[in-house]
Amino acid sequence: MTSNLVVDAVPVWLDGYLDWLATQRRAAALTLENYRRDLMRLQRLAEGRDPAVLTAAEIRRFVGRMHGEGLGGRSIARCLSAWRGLYRWLIRHHGLKHNPVDGIRAPKSPTILPRVLSPDQAGLLLDGVADSLLDVRDLAMFELFYSSGLRLAELTGLDVGGGLDLVEGMVTVIGKRGKTRAVPVGGKALEAVRAWLAVREQVPAAATNAALFVTRVGQRMSQGAVRSRLALRARAAGLGLHVHPHMLRHSFASHILQSSGDLRAVQELLGHASIRSTQVYTHLDFQHLAKVYDAAHPRAKK
Repeated sequence: MTSNLVVDAVPVWLDGYLDWLATQRRAAALTLENYRRDLMRLQRLAEGRDPAVLTAAEIRRFVGRMHGEGLGGRSIARCLSAWRGLYRWLIRHHGLKHNPVDGIRAPKSPTILPRVLSPDQAGLLLDGVADSLLDVRDLAMFELFYSSGLRLAELTGLDVGGGLDLVEGMVTVIGKRGKTRAVPVGGKALEAVRAWLAVREQVPAAATNAALFVTRVGQRMSQGAVRSRLALRARAAGLGLHVHPHMLRHSFASHILQSSGDLRAVQELLGHASIRSTQVYTHLDFQHLAKVYDAAHPRAKK
């Protein structure tokens, strides 16, 4: 690579790579934000030097520095993944000869399993009476969330008359990297969504907004608003724990896997590109089986 990609300490390569990710890989806005942060960390550690001059030994020292600064293994692994992708892009488009990040691994960190609701807790959250217009909306949102394992951005991106087929009982969403997938919708969720659609027009200005789920003033629900309403509903249900939207997706996956044992089906339903992302739920399933064993086996009891 003959051109200097750092001009006046500004990483010119950063915008070029992020633009390529956005246009060619269709990376989501949150993904781009994470990549920018991790690549700016490389820029800081390299003290503004051109990435082309960095060596594998220096990358290893950067890993050591990040670990010494308290960054966990998962975060370091994410940084290395972003850096590795950057160098692959530089090799392909700017003539760089080698990737100094290849073969470098992050320190191991303990596996943190996602928190899930039990079926009984999910029932407490969703079986409450909807006393107001907003309660009807919230129940429809969270039933659909739990029924179909959607991501938060997929839920808030749904429009009236687009994506949700109440006759077929299917919802079609655009997930990460612009990938489309169709997921079944359960009977309880269909019932809750129909109830919301029956009263949705009572919300001021809702008729002028295409969003399926709208605020009290008719604007599309933001992700922050969904988080806030879910936490409020969990407190009202007396669950005694903080419930965030992704916990409903985790619960969906765990409960489906416990009932079916079909990891591939869960992968398809979640829209995971790799089965490795789905395998974390097998550990949750094992924990469930271990609890049943401890409670039921006569030689397991203390």
